[in-house]
Amino acid sequence: MCCILCSFLLPYSSWSQAPDILCKQTSDIARAEMRAAEKKQMGQWYKKTASEFLDIKYHRCAWTIDPAVKYISGTVTTYFTLQSASDSVLFDLTDNMVVDKVSRKGVDLAYTRGANTVNIRLGFILNADQLDSLSIQYHGAPNASGFGSFTQSVHEGVPVIWTLSEPYGARDWWPCKNTLDDKIDSVDVFITCPNNKAYKAISNGLRQSETVSPDTSNVTTHWKHRYPMVSYLLCLAVTNYQEFNKSVQLGDVTLPMQTFCYPESYDSFYGSTQSTLDALLFYHYAFGDYPFIKEKYGHTQFSWGGGEEHQTNSFVINPGESLCAHELAHQWFGDKITCASWVDIWLNEGLATQLVSIFMELRHPESIYSTRKAEIDNITSLPDGSVKVDDTTTVNRIFSNRLTYLKGSHLLYMLRFKLGSDAFLNAIRAYQKDTKLIYNFARTADLKRHLEESSGQRLDSFFRQWYEGQGYPSYKVQWAQIGSTTVKIKMSQTTSHPSVSFFQMPVALKFNNATQEKTIVVDNQSNGELFIRDIGFVADSMFIDPEYWLISKDNVSTKVTDIDPKSENLIVYPSPFRNYFNIMIQNYTGSEVNIILHSAVGQKVFANTYSLYNGREYISVPTQNLATGKYILSVFDAQGERKTISILKD
Repeated sequence: MCCILCSFLLPYSSWSQAPDILCKQTSDIARAEMRAAEKKQMGQWYKKTASEFLDIKYHRCAWTIDPAVKYISGTVTTYFTLQSASDSVLFDLTDNMVVDKVSRKGVDLAYTRGANTVNIRLGFILNADQLDSLSIQYHGAPNASGFGSFTQSVHEGVPVIWTLSEPYGARDWWPCKNTLDDKIDSVDVFITCPNNKAYKAISNGLRQSETVSPDTSNVTTHWKHRYPMVSYLLCLAVTNYQEFNKSVQLGDVTLPMQTFCYPESYDSFYGSTQSTLDALLFYHYAFGDYPFIKEKYGHTQFSWGGGEEHQTNSFVINPGESLCAHELAHQWFGDKITCASWVDIWLNEGLATQLVSIFMELRHPESIYSTRKAEIDNITSLPDGSVKVDDTTTVNRIFSNRLTYLKGSHLLYMLRFKLGSDAFLNAIRAYQKDTKLIYNFARTADLKRHLEESSGQRLDSFFRQWYEGQGYPSYKVQWAQIGSTTVKIKMSQTTSHPSVSFFQMPVALKFNNATQEKTIVVDNQSNGELFIRDIGFVADSMFIDPEYWLISKDNVSTKVTDIDPKSENLIVYPSPFRNYFNIMIQNYTGSEVNIILHSAVGQKVFANTYSLYNGREYISVPTQNLATGKYILSVFDAQGERKTISILKD
């Protein structure tokens, strides 16, 4: 979901202002899900509820909808198995929805209503892994929780009904398993609506038929979807949609793209579709085959201020380039592979946001740095907040634009920078191809594992600091020119939140003068860490993270005369040495020094003259061809005064 897809549609300054979203009755699901996640993480045995024992194989959903009335009636037939033998099953359905009857093979079953559930007695013991089915006939005016779940509104005076069930809203309008531990293997949807208003009924997958009733008062549309799908991604919408179709060639497959928009929006949707087709091509070849390539991709317009990635059929308010690219990216990240807990929602939203950034940077390179900076400014507008969701009972927290979308995306920016683009992209592709995750669920540990395997780097500290930890660093960097080509750098940082005392991260530093520039990267692992780097010229200034790879704020670069003025005039290291040794000269008079190296028996093995910059120079002497043993290093200043140091080659 582009939850606050105003994140892409409104000015950056408004991003931090999340809407006041009321989520009714989500706490029971959220707390149960959090407890399950905690038990799993702790390796403890966890007793499942009846619904969690269900393995949903198939839904046949037959609904009657009039978009002028907020009301739904219908029958949902479910084929399922149980993970262990039981004489009862449980479905999620909010209490205000009226169950008319539950039946199995034409025989009515006893049921009771629990806390937003339907508890059904089968009348016999159903063995584990034994396929069975039942039907729930029901009706009612659904609640509108979360972002709307089931909403009736109007456009240009014409009524419309649409659904948006993420995170907990599926149970508001249909009996289902409203969890993140099971996917529906297959679904058929039949939507009956009035036939006298040019209404079209929309759902997931491929449209099979539109059948007018014998008295021509109603039309029933049949949609079929044959890929695994989590319950919150099942959708419907009904209004006087105008339809058009395009396609894109993905290898040897011509993939249909089907669009349903309000008639007043036809021109804008039709004219903007090509950018989505371009994104489809890019994602398909960059991250793996379009996940639902045997069916289609499509857009359906609705009236909520953003978009929702309903499988094969994203609902969007308008055809904005970023919005459509975001919902499309979810078909890979969120639909094909779905987060296994709302704690890990960044696997859906952070990854989708990052894919949009990669795509948009290719299309609009002139905006790369201004966009990155604006997003980082939003992330760092408050001193706290982790990417890991710490409260799944609050919809605003789950779908925090600042933390889940932007900070989640910029964790991926930092991983691209830290690991290198090739290793990063290979890891994302491997994650998409992981047979344990394909059309299934994933945790943050799954993505971390692929990143580590691709790069060969351990990322425990990174995820502990940047994913679990709160806040960000502010870098204070001192640097001094210690020779005509060399700088000495002291890296320090403060953190915005006490949960992290120090953020470990490579940092790019850009040095320049009127005619030259060079960017180096230092791997900053501790506070006050010193680095010496050859940049090739005398620099006037230095910029921290010039391309905005890092989440940081209020960084300060200061040029100083000397970082360590009390240090000795002549420093030689390492000792013993092998392939080279370094000489740091400082506080010398004159414009040059002579360096001579003798072996222990007095043989001259190296000599050179070096110019000084402000009495300083940093010299690296190659020694690969020297024999092991003791050597005498002599340094002569402009007055011919000599300093000698005994050094050893190992």
